[in-house]
Amino acid sequence: MGRVEVNLMLDADGAETARSLGLNMSRLAEAAIIEAGKVERNRLWREANQSAIVAYAQEVANEGLPLAGYRSF
Repeated sequence: MGRVEVNLMLDADGAETARSLGLNMSRLAEAAIIEAGKVERNRLWREANQSAIVAYAQEVANEGLPLAGYRSF
C-alpha cells in the first residue's frame, strides 16, 4: 500500500526538540499511529470476545487445560 500526505498539528516544543535531534517526525508519527491502531484493534477484539474469554477461563479453572494429560513437560 502506498503512502498518503496528511496534515498534523504538533506541540511546538516537541516538534522543535525532534528537529534539533534530527528525528524524522513523519516516520515517528507513522509508527505511533500504526502502534495505536494495533492496540485499539486488540482492545476492540477483547471487548467483543469478552464472554468467550471468560467462559474459557472458567472452563480451564473447572476442568484443567485441554489435553493436559498428553503434555510431556
